[in-house]
Amino acid sequence: QVQLVESGGGLVQPGGSLRLSCATSTNIFGISAMRWYRQAPGKQRERVATITPGGNLNYPDSVRGRFTVSRDIAKKSVYLQMNNLKPEDTAVYYCNVELYDIWGQGTQVTVSS
Repeated sequence: QVQLVESGGGLVQPGGSLRLSCATSTNIFGISAMRWYRQAPGKQRERVATITPGGNLNYPDSVRGRFTVSRDIAKKSVYLQMNNLKPEDTAVYYCNVELYDIWGQGTQVTVSS
């Protein structure tokens, strides 16, 4: 079974940047979209980035222009570059394998001055 491990979260000031990583145990990028989600306390989980097997990228309006998803096939990893972070970006961020609905453990991102 595919396993995911996220890393890279932390505390950052508004306007700052973070880069999240999601390491996979198996290279599945050719058969499954990879997604990043986030969930803030008391709110529904929100999808924030998608990269398809063909390399197509998709973002919701809330993060478009600030977040960038990418992948490194050799390293079996997916990344989420987050720039110009806002307090409302504070959440636990999760990596997801769409095909098998597999989730990582999550990494906390806190944006605060």
